[in-house]
Amino acid sequence: MSNAAPVKPAGAIFGRALRHRNYRLFFSGQSISLVGTWITRVATSWLVYRLTGSSLLLGTVGFAGQIPTFLVAPFAGVWVDRWNRHRVLLVTQVLAMLQSAALAALTLSGRVTIPWIVALGVFQGVINAFDVPARQSFIMYMLEERADLPNAIALNSSMVNGARLLGPSIAGALIAAVGEGYCFLIDAVSYVAVVASLVAMRIPKAPPSKEPRDMLGQLVEGFRYVAGFKPIKSVLLLMALVSFMGMPYQVLMPAVASRILHGGAHTLGFLMTASGVGALTGTLYLASRRSVLGLGKIIAFAAALFGSCLIAFSFSRTFWLSFVLLVPAGLGMMVQMAASNTILQTLVDDDKRGRVMSFFTMAFFGTVPFGSLFAGVTADAFGAPAAILVGGVCCVLGGAVFYRALPGLREAVRPIYLRLGILSDSPEQ
Repeated sequence: MSNAAPVKPAGAIFGRALRHRNYRLFFSGQSISLVGTWITRVATSWLVYRLTGSSLLLGTVGFAGQIPTFLVAPFAGVWVDRWNRHRVLLVTQVLAMLQSAALAALTLSGRVTIPWIVALGVFQGVINAFDVPARQSFIMYMLEERADLPNAIALNSSMVNGARLLGPSIAGALIAAVGEGYCFLIDAVSYVAVVASLVAMRIPKAPPSKEPRDMLGQLVEGFRYVAGFKPIKSVLLLMALVSFMGMPYQVLMPAVASRILHGGAHTLGFLMTASGVGALTGTLYLASRRSVLGLGKIIAFAAALFGSCLIAFSFSRTFWLSFVLLVPAGLGMMVQMAASNTILQTLVDDDKRGRVMSFFTMAFFGTVPFGSLFAGVTADAFGAPAAILVGGVCCVLGGAVFYRALPGLREAVRPIYLRLGILSDSPEQ
């Protein structure tokens, strides 16, 4: 977490992690599937708002779809550390495909209701509780060289945000032309790509796990590891704050597009795309970096940038100003997340990787349902701009607190960086 920040020339951004066959397969399959995922996210929000016209229900549906991740993720992390991560991902992707297909069938047949949307959202939340820690901890095993891990994590984020750039605009056009049902159907079909990429991988057979079979003991061990090491704890706490207070602005986007900016599905699609442009730009920058050094300061600045842009966005009443503000907001949000992921993956012991990434899942995804519920209640009482304003202020304050703690965090990670060869044994970091 030092001040140094070497940057690799732009032409070499994609040259490292993509050298590995398994990662290339993963990258190509996920790039297709994630476009479908973002189409479904936008279509689901618009469908809920079209059926109910309620900001409160937008938050409630978001809560129901993500709370399983918060509740199940710690236990899922223990299982991920025991199981074959490749097989876990195959199962979760097939189940996610079936979930999207069911949502498509209900919507296209005219039988979709809010209870159905909630039930399928809960099912997807359980899937995500296993999928996210398995996916994050599996990255290491798709690479032959550990040095390429930061590049792979950044490319993962760029992949997500490339999809985020395309998905919402496609969703907006599809919703306006043929309705939400076909969005869900396209998402279901897109899972074929990632399932095929996983099947095509050549993964060395892992040795049998020597972990004790006491789940509670492993869970407690993982919690103590996270709580007892201040750099990991601090990164996770800031991530949880940003996810709880800042991320739910996305849930309120249909209300902002409709009531504040007086637009429709196209407006929603463009707003989500603006955030995706910023996020993609930020992750491409991270992918160009040679080292994890300097990421601590970047995490703090990115959280503050995200919060500042949300504050300004909450006061905007014109489409173009809102569009422009969401670009740096998306950049700050995703850089903070991806840089945090990179530091965690670098610091964590391999035998605890699944458990630590389950806590990352809780911090990044698991707190969002509570934030969505809070944002929905606040927006229902005071309006969507007020809810977004409160979230932005909290993100700025969180970034400032993290920045003040950086000197102590750097000292704590120094021995690990020396052992990994990231730092030389000198007083300069």
